[in-house]
Amino acid sequence: MFLDELTPFVQELTAHPVAFLGGLASGLLRLSLSDDPVKSWLQNQGVMPTGGGSGTTWGSDRNGGPQSISID
Repeated sequence: MFLDELTPFVQELTAHPVAFLGGLASGLLRLSLSDDPVKSWLQNQGVMPTGGGSGTTWGSDRNGGPQSISID
């Protein structure tokens, strides 16, 4: 019965051990993707983090913000 509850945990661990342990370590250490040095390391790797929740925008600023349009 207890082993049935651990089955998904063990399956994820064996399927992707590096990603799983990295996520587990970052969760335990409470690392945020929007804080340095994690943010600068991700930018050097060319990875764009999703979310973040601290108000930082990771998108492109090519458009310069909101634009008005007219509809006929």
